Amino acid sequence: MSSTDTYLIPALAKNEFHRTEIIIKKSRFITSIGHTKGVDEAKAFIDQITQEFSDARHNCFAYNADKPGSTGYAGCSDDGEPHGTAGKPMLNIVIHSDIGEITAVVTRYFGGILLGTGGLVKAYQDSVKNALDSLKVTPMVLTDELTVQIGMRFISQFLRLVQANDAQIIENSFSADAIYKISIPMSNTKEFTAKIIEMTSGQAQVTKKE
Repeated sequence: MSSTDTYLIPALAKNEFHRTEIIIKKSRFITSIGHTKGVDEAKAFIDQITQEFSDARHNCFAYNADKPGSTGYAGCSDDGEPHGTAGKPMLNIVIHSDIGEITAVVTRYFGGILLGTGGLVKAYQDSVKNALDSLKVTPMVLTDELTVQIGMRFISQFLRLVQANDAQIIENSFSADAIYKISIPMSNTKEFTAKIIEMTSGQAQVTKKE
């Protein structure tokens, strides 16, 4: 499997979160991290945390709903803090964290002591850094989805190829031929397809979902 076909994501199931807290000049900064694949999941996670801490003065957030370093599906909010003191500093940490599909919400309970613009930027960045330091991560493998139509007599060989190429069967059906829908690491797609065609002397049909 090629390193270009994988990246790190938070090791969290849907609706799970990782949480840390720091106190700076009597203000509580509670950071909640979620694994969010896509903007809709990111927004749902932000809503979940905001509702949980609805009595807090600020629930600032930053998310990157795509692979690490990507900004195409990223967003942030200061949620009432002075412009540029929370969301963007948080997003900068998130984007450069080498972790994809991640949302961070920092909840602030004001402690009565003003931090100033620079103090706020540092507090929000340190909150996210602190949470990321203890966040467990796991590899996310980029895959292709293939549909393979193959003669019944080739099924045993086909299944061995599936296992050897770290592929997963999504569904299958049987009529005159066997039809399998599989998920396979992108780096294995080309060789796997070539072996199927060779094995069946060109009789199998392999199509890739675009």
